[in-house]
Amino acid sequence: MNPAILEWSAAGVSMLGVWLMTRRVPLAWPVGLISVALYALVFAEARLYSDTLLQIVFGGFLVYGWVRWRGQVEDDGRVAIVPLARVAMWRDLGIGVAFGIALGAAMHFLTNAALPWLDAMLAALSLVAQWWQARRHTAAWWLWILVDVVYVGMYMVKSLHVTAVLYLVFVGLAVMGLRAWTVARNDALLHNVEGRRG
Repeated sequence: MNPAILEWSAAGVSMLGVWLMTRRVPLAWPVGLISVALYALVFAEARLYSDTLLQIVFGGFLVYGWVRWRGQVEDDGRVAIVPLARVAMWRDLGIGVAFGIALGAAMHFLTNAALPWLDAMLAALSLVAQWWQARRHTAAWWLWILVDVVYVGMYMVKSLHVTAVLYLVFVGLAVMGLRAWTVARNDALLHNVEGRRG
């Protein structure tokens, strides 16, 4: 397949998947599976091996999230938001950073990867964000904003301009997701408080 057509296809499917995720709709997960399959091919061609590996691992996380969300759908077809404990947040970030360093070292010494350290750290933190998203934590969107901003620069350096623009769109979608999930979480908290009073 033509690399440009492949990249555009991956970008379009990815945008749809993230938009569905901002809406807390379980259909986001199978759309995401299609997206990661396409992007695994794009990144392998660009020799961004950490990102290629990330897409494969994302596939597993997407299946996990899809199964997990299917049992949590509310009457409106969406899932409820769950708070992230501070201890869990620091634990997950610590694991992510440690994994990023280990993966960066492996990619640096064992492959001809372009930008091995940055690519590996972004891949590792993306896994943390995806884990949090599967577990329905609003904090996932904060991490996606940070990671996606840095990805924009990395993809510009690698001349993946369509993907750089996509990740700029992802930043906007992550801000939308953060707002929507925060409102949903606050509404649920308010509903719980009112339910206790009544």
